[in-house]
Amino acid sequence: MSKTMRGLMAGAVALVLSAGSAYAEKIVIGHFGNPTPMQVARAEGLFEKATGWEIEWRKFASGAEIIAAMASGDVKVSELGSSPMTIAMSQGVDIQMFMLAIVIGQAESLIARDGSGITSVADLKGKRVAVPIGSTAHFSLMGALQHEKVPVSDVTIMGMPPDQIAAAWEQGAIDAAFIWEPAQSRIIKTGKRILGADTTASWGFPTFDGWVVDKEFAAKNLKQMAAFAKVADEANAAYLANPAAWTATSPQVLTIAKMTGASPDEIPDSMKGYTFVPLVEQLSDKWLGSAPATLKSTAEFLKSAGRIEKVAESYAPFVNTSIAKAATAK
Repeated sequence: MSKTMRGLMAGAVALVLSAGSAYAEKIVIGHFGNPTPMQVARAEGLFEKATGWEIEWRKFASGAEIIAAMASGDVKVSELGSSPMTIAMSQGVDIQMFMLAIVIGQAESLIARDGSGITSVADLKGKRVAVPIGSTAHFSLMGALQHEKVPVSDVTIMGMPPDQIAAAWEQGAIDAAFIWEPAQSRIIKTGKRILGADTTASWGFPTFDGWVVDKEFAAKNLKQMAAFAKVADEANAAYLANPAAWTATSPQVLTIAKMTGASPDEIPDSMKGYTFVPLVEQLSDKWLGSAPATLKSTAEFLKSAGRIEKVAESYAPFVNTSIAKAATAK
């Protein structure tokens, strides 16, 4: 082989290798499409810039769908509600929570239809109540019924995703719903809030959305995961610095509306229904430090309600603090 030919082949191989290195790793990340500051960072491509990943953002209607996607290995990182998260962990799905996305307050509420005669949880007897089964809203509803000593058998619980709940409400097919935004804002126009998840949390049934990651993936991608967590934290910090500036006509809210499909007029009030906890505070005993105990108590309730068959001995292995520590290190 001539020197010229060898030189051409070597150059071709180098070109292929350099081109291959230019392709970013593609990662599928799940989310619920909640109207939160994270959506602004997503729109601006900040997660991709920080991690070097090519990200496919996949929206899910329920935690059950996310559990299936993560169990299959298709989705590596996702938002996930505390109740379905606990179900997944109890069933042995190898995921870890590495940060809180939101602590749920009145952004998830029990709404009663005008004219339904429902003014309290006790009035749900004999009524049709819609809720996404296995969700944090379902957990809150079950907790409310238990607290108010209303037998589940006395209530017709109808499992529906959010969009179907809004449609069923318009058709008069349900009397009440425990649901989150933006469906909540749509149905409350002809209804009344009976209670929010902040109340059920005070009764001993706390709920939150957390960011979870495949355990093996987290171990191999600590640097990128820390970068991801830092971007999410900075997005929340931008909101917490001046929530009043996030109005229906502000660029941030208009971006969130574009990314989620929620009405700009509804977003500011929706965001007030969430608590955004700075990542450095999440490392305290109040949040990630107490997460294993919170997850276990949630699992015990879910088992008593017949939602899961067994409770793990400890949920500490399902909580990863190394990512938050790396993200907040100076």
